[in-house]
Amino acid sequence: MTFSLDSLVCFQMELANGTTIQEFILVGFGAEHQKKLLLFIVFTILYVITLAENITIIALVLLDAHLAQLPMYILLSNFSWLEMCYVTTTVPRMLFDLASSHSNISFHACFLQFYVLFSLGSTEFFFLSAMALDRYLAICHPLHYFQIMSPNFCYALVSTCWILGFLGYIVPVILISRLSFCRPNIIDHFVCDPVPIMNLACPPLGKVPLVCQMAMHAIFVSNVTCVVFSYGKVICTLVKSSNQGSRRKAFSTISMHLLVVTLFYGSVGGMYLIPSRKSQSEVTKAISIFYVTITPFLNPLIYCLRNDQVKEALGRLLRRTLR
Repeated sequence: MTFSLDSLVCFQMELANGTTIQEFILVGFGAEHQKKLLLFIVFTILYVITLAENITIIALVLLDAHLAQLPMYILLSNFSWLEMCYVTTTVPRMLFDLASSHSNISFHACFLQFYVLFSLGSTEFFFLSAMALDRYLAICHPLHYFQIMSPNFCYALVSTCWILGFLGYIVPVILISRLSFCRPNIIDHFVCDPVPIMNLACPPLGKVPLVCQMAMHAIFVSNVTCVVFSYGKVICTLVKSSNQGSRRKAFSTISMHLLVVTLFYGSVGGMYLIPSRKSQSEVTKAISIFYVTITPFLNPLIYCLRNDQVKEALGRLLRRTLR
């Protein structure tokens, strides 16, 4: 993307005089045609498979009377719906930019994507905590598990995750959108991310970066604490268990959960909580690709690959269909 010196100076003078920025330009993955075509094909395949995986899980839970009554699968089906929303927030726009010669995005559309993407990410944090709580109650308090994790309680828990997730970033989005921008409106990313957006703002930024960091840290640390406590108690209980068969089965289940948690928390934590240099834009994009496309693709496979109940439900559904 090239700009003449005169147009750049005029652009900065207009911003300095208070003109509101109308759109941003997403740099994305560069301008090499072959590279963009390859990425377009790969991301399209990943997106279609991710949607198919999660639709399959939702359909299984809805159509199988047994799974529909189990708390873990009520949470898992809602988690699958969340993953579908999460990838749809970014991937279609990313594919559009890869297929087109320009990658302009309006000011309002950019901040809407920022808000929805980070709200869905926060909701995923809360869902992972809810699923950790489910495993804690199932293994550490089995006699009271179904009494506590009733379907009504599960749906209330799901609603709470969505509400808390979409409350967390209202203030940061409003504060960043009110900043004055005095640098070229070029975002060195493929999504509207708060860090490169704030890099375009005129100093001083006041307390806006602090508020954003506080929101991110509060959501991250509170959920990590919940997950670590829940799975820590689960592992301690399983180690003390004398039933090797049930212990092996439970360890197999929670190991899959812990893998999902590690993939998501590790990538997001490395991206936003560990200080990095501005020059590391390519590393930032690679990490973003991982948690935006790869993690949602892997999650259904991880949760269901070694899950006997899902395999049995899929078998029952196929037999009913083929009759």
